[in-house]
Amino acid sequence: MKTIFFLFVAVFGLNSISAQTEIGDATLPNTLQFDSETLVLNGAGVREKFWMDMYAGGLYLKTKSGNATEIMSKDEAMALKLHIVSKMITSERMMDAVNEGFENATGGKTAPISAEIKKFISFFEDEINKGDIFDLVYLPERGSVIYKNGKESGTIQGLEFKKALFGIWLSNEPADKDLKKGMLGNQ
Repeated sequence: MKTIFFLFVAVFGLNSISAQTEIGDATLPNTLQFDSETLVLNGAGVREKFWMDMYAGGLYLKTKSGNATEIMSKDEAMALKLHIVSKMITSERMMDAVNEGFENATGGKTAPISAEIKKFISFFEDEINKGDIFDLVYLPERGSVIYKNGKESGTIQGLEFKKALFGIWLSNEPADKDLKKGMLGNQ
């Protein structure tokens, strides 16, 4: 009986260890649950600037995909998890980076979603600390739901906004090309 118990513990232990992915200085879960949606880690990477790690990011989808255009366009549940790993990221720097990201993701055509972008940027006004975790979750019935450290910050409606939001990391001009490759599962 002891052998069966230890075998059970060993197998269960291995499964719980594999339920997370280490990336940079962050640990990302291999699955996320939002409302009734279960999302799987598609891929992950690290956002670097000046050879320093800024944050680890993971892309979560219903089913894995390496097609960035398809992912950005889909009207289905998905999420981005950003785990801040640097003290260099401040609220002001994050707001500037997000603003630039929307410009790049839309080819400079932010006017149709400018009110949504302004609302999204406001979610980063509070101080940002090393260890903070942001979940940017798209749920078709709710819109883009933003969480900071597990607490909901707000929701932004619209598929066009969602496309631009995910485009910050997945467009032809992503925040970080290596991070994009990692999120698409191409490390």
